[in-house]
Amino acid sequence: MLSIRLFFLVITLTTLSLLSFVAKAAEPDWNTINQETLQRFQAMLQVDTSNPPGNETVLVDQLANILIAEGIDVEIYSRDPNRANLVARLPGNGSKQPLLLMAHLDVVTVDPSKWNFPPFGGTLDDQWIYGRGAVDDKDNLVASLMTMLLLKRSGIELDRDVIFLAEAAEEGGVQWGIEFMTSEHFDAIDAEYCLAEGGGVIRENGEAFYAGVQSGEKKRRTALLTVTGAAGHGSVPTRNNAVVHLSNAISALAEWQEPINLSDSSTTMLARLAEISQAEAAARYRALLNPGSLAAEEAMLYLLDNEPATAALLHNTVTPTIINIGYRYNVIPSAGTASLDVRLLPEQDFDSFLDEIAAVINDPAIEVSWDDALVRPSAAVQLDTEAFQVIEQAYQEHYNVPVIPRMSTGATDMSYVRAKGVSCYGVGPGIDSEDLPLGFGAHSDQERILEQELYRFVRTYHDIVVRLAASQ
Repeated sequence: MLSIRLFFLVITLTTLSLLSFVAKAAEPDWNTINQETLQRFQAMLQVDTSNPPGNETVLVDQLANILIAEGIDVEIYSRDPNRANLVARLPGNGSKQPLLLMAHLDVVTVDPSKWNFPPFGGTLDDQWIYGRGAVDDKDNLVASLMTMLLLKRSGIELDRDVIFLAEAAEEGGVQWGIEFMTSEHFDAIDAEYCLAEGGGVIRENGEAFYAGVQSGEKKRRTALLTVTGAAGHGSVPTRNNAVVHLSNAISALAEWQEPINLSDSSTTMLARLAEISQAEAAARYRALLNPGSLAAEEAMLYLLDNEPATAALLHNTVTPTIINIGYRYNVIPSAGTASLDVRLLPEQDFDSFLDEIAAVINDPAIEVSWDDALVRPSAAVQLDTEAFQVIEQAYQEHYNVPVIPRMSTGATDMSYVRAKGVSCYGVGPGIDSEDLPLGFGAHSDQERILEQELYRFVRTYHDIVVRLAASQ
């Protein structure tokens, strides 16, 4: 009997040893992968895809050559030959719907004279990688590329197709990029879930604090205030002065406080912020979970002064941005305009909100209208999905932080994909909260990312995709 038990013990230990060996053998060599990631990331940053004009096709060609050399199928789609979109696909067994990895190729323009390092140099200096697009959005671009390459090299069986979309014109001109792809070639990118930009790990004093996952975004539109009055000499004040009417209208909107409107995403965000914050801040976040209460109103006033980015997620917002009126110091102008940057919660109707703006102004001398015809679609996504659970697990494991869903006040191309019924989540690397006010963030003059945070993000991104797509 002892010999039989010993036999099975040896067999069991041998099996566990073999399984451990196989697991270690299957684990990628991350030191080598990090070096490849750096090389490919710097090559991306060195391609000037400033929008305008974009010239994304140059980078599309670079990516296509890499993917094709690894045996990955690639398709190119474009309305303009200089502004191409790339779609690569790794086929699965079809037991689950596809997973879309999405990143944009273009970047905002630069003033090279304001940069300490060449904006298209991809310079590595003291553990920081500098370049336009370092965190918007070539970090997601290289994470998507490396994940596709690693999946292909591993030969891992997939339950779902994994699709990589490298898209043009996110920073402006969606007709060349995501609008074109969703309206004319959606079958090439149709998926159950997608990963894109818009999230990231917030670091404070060099330590990860929490991971924000973009789970929706506001709808953006520009409203125009047009004022008319009687022209006259500046030495004779009148009661129908167009400048005064326009000023009063803007002041009324500045004083207007839209009520708190909580969604599934913002409710979860506030609850989780309360869990990780100091007692005073936690009390404010919990108070906001009871809209209409005096404590919630006081908390909202605090956020408006001290945490405006969080406050903006809880209600519709109107921000005056441009005033055009008058042409000479001693002439009362007869007409003028003001532009308002309007950001609405996904469920808010555009026309009814325009009526609300007019009611707040309450001045027949002011006409209120929408200034732009282009309206990005908008939709929030559910949090009780396999994708969000996997994202949450991966960020907790790699960063040891809680995950907080956040609606974005800005706009991303996920809005077009969400409008097609795809659940999209915005992810990203670790970013120092101190970087943005110092001028090192997205769209800044010294855009940069920590080398080690790039590597950690690529590994986290890869793990999310493997857990969502690999056969179980």
